[in-house]
Amino acid sequence: MTETSENYYSQRVAILTPTGRDGALTAALLGEGNIDSVVCPDIPSAGRLIEEGVGCLLVAEEAVLNGGMTALATALAHQPPWSDLPVLLLTRYGADSATVGLALQSFSNVTLLERPVRPPTLLSALRAALKARERQYQVRAYLAEQARTEDVLRENDRRKDEFIATLAHELRNPLAPIRNSLHILRLTNGGDPASEQVCDMIERQVGHLVRLVEDLLEVSRITRGKVELRMEPVEIAGVIRSAVEASRPLIDACDHQLAISLPSESLTVQGDPVRLSQIFANLLNNSSKYMHHGGQIWLSVRHVDDEVLISVRDTGVGIAPEMLDHVFKMFAQVDRSKRQAQGGLGIGLTLVQSLVEMHGGVVEAKSDGLEQGSEFIVRLPLIKETQRAKQPPTAIREVRMPKLKVLVVDDNQDAATTLSMLLQLLGCDVLTANDGPSALQILKGYRPAVAFLDIGMPGMDGYEVARRIRLIPELQSLMLVALTGWGQQEDRRLSSESGFDHHMLKPADITTLKTLFTSIGASTPSS
Repeated sequence: MTETSENYYSQRVAILTPTGRDGALTAALLGEGNIDSVVCPDIPSAGRLIEEGVGCLLVAEEAVLNGGMTALATALAHQPPWSDLPVLLLTRYGADSATVGLALQSFSNVTLLERPVRPPTLLSALRAALKARERQYQVRAYLAEQARTEDVLRENDRRKDEFIATLAHELRNPLAPIRNSLHILRLTNGGDPASEQVCDMIERQVGHLVRLVEDLLEVSRITRGKVELRMEPVEIAGVIRSAVEASRPLIDACDHQLAISLPSESLTVQGDPVRLSQIFANLLNNSSKYMHHGGQIWLSVRHVDDEVLISVRDTGVGIAPEMLDHVFKMFAQVDRSKRQAQGGLGIGLTLVQSLVEMHGGVVEAKSDGLEQGSEFIVRLPLIKETQRAKQPPTAIREVRMPKLKVLVVDDNQDAATTLSMLLQLLGCDVLTANDGPSALQILKGYRPAVAFLDIGMPGMDGYEVARRIRLIPELQSLMLVALTGWGQQEDRRLSSESGFDHHMLKPADITTLKTLFTSIGASTPSS
C-alpha cells in the first residue's frame, strides 16, 4: 500500500459484488445516504483500490467464492502497521458458510451483515466503519508527525555534533601554545618557588579546560553517566584547593565570604582528581549563583567512619521542601523569581550526582526552605593506608630525550613556535613550517625522524601533506604524527588512512611527547 498517494485519506467505500448491476444498485443506495463509493468489477481491481486508498470495503459473499477470499486477504495483508481496513461482508441467510468462516479467519476487522439487511442498518454500519477508519488516519498522521520530528531531531543532533566538534577544535588551538608555554616556563624558571607555584596553578587550570573541551565531544556520555574516570589515590585537601581556586573568581565577584575547614589528617580517596575537583567547584559555584551579594559559604571536610564527608553550606535562596527530591534532575532549577543573575542551565547538580556516584559515593541536599540557605553533603569512601600508592612528583627537567630531528607544521604560528621552543629545550633539532607546500619543500633537504602535522591547514591540509610524504621513498621511515584539534572517530580514521602513525590532540602533553620520542630514540639516527 502506497502511503504517499494523494488519495490515501479517502473516505470512499469500495464495493465488491458478483455482478455489475448489484454494484450499481448498492452504489446508488449509498449515494442517497451521502456516502461516496466506487464499484470494483473484480478482486484485482479491489486490490488496486485498496492500495490507492479507501475508507471501507463492502463485499458480497458471492463475489469471493472459489478462492476469491484468499486473493482478497492477500491484498489486505500489505497494509501499513497503522492500517486495519474495515471489511463489511454481506452474507447469505444463516451466516455459517465456509466462505464466512474463512473471512473470519483471514480478516482482522470484519463485520458480518446477514441479508436481507435493511438500508438504514447498512448505512449505519458503513458510517461506523468510516468513523473508525478516520481514527486510523489520525493515528497515521500522528505517526507521520513523529517521524518528521525524529528526522528534525536527528538533523539537529548532527548539526550539534558538528558545532561541538568545531568548537572543540577552535578551543584546542589556543590551548596548545598556552600549554607549550607552560612547559617552557617550567624548563627555564631555574627552580624559583614563586614561578613553580604559578606554573602549578596554570597547569591545573589548563588541565580543567582540556578536560572540559574533551567533554564537549561526548555530551551524550555525560548525560548517560559514562564519563571516563582516570582513577588514582587522591588527597581530598588537594582536590578542595583546586576546586576553590577554580571557583574563587565567581565567589569574589559576588563579594561572598568563604570559610574552609580542613582536618589535620590526610584523607585519601580513589578517584579522578579533575572530576573530584569539578564536583566541589560545581557546588561552590552553585552556592555563589543562588545567593545575594555578600553571602557566606562554609566548606568543611570531616572524617566519619570509613568515609570522608564534604559539606558545602550557604546563606543563599534555599530550596523549597517540594524541590529537595528534584534538584539533582536534569534542568531542575529553583523558582524563577528566586534566581540570581548568574543562574545556569540546571545541569550542574546532575553532573555532581553522576560523578559522585561513579566514585562510589552519595550526595544529598538539605534546606530549611526558601531564603534559609542550603547544604550539599558529599560522602566518599576512603581508601586504606595499604592502598595508597606513592605518586612520584612531576619532573620535566630531569628527563632529556635523545637528540632527534623534528619538523613541526602548523598554520597557527604561536602553536608552531611554542612547540618548537619546547622541543628544542628537550634536546631536539627542530624546523617549522606554516603550510603544507613549505613542509614538503623543507623535507627535500631535511630528514627528520618525526614530523608533527596540523590537520586543519588552509590550502593543502594535513591529510594531503601526509599522503604526499608517503609517496616519497626516502621518507618512508619518517614518523608522522597528527597534532590537531580535530578528535572525532572519523578524524582518526582519516588520519590513519592518510598515512599518519599517531593521532594526538592539542594541546600536546609533555609526558606523551617524551614517551613517543623515547620509543623511537634508540633506533633513529640523530643526524
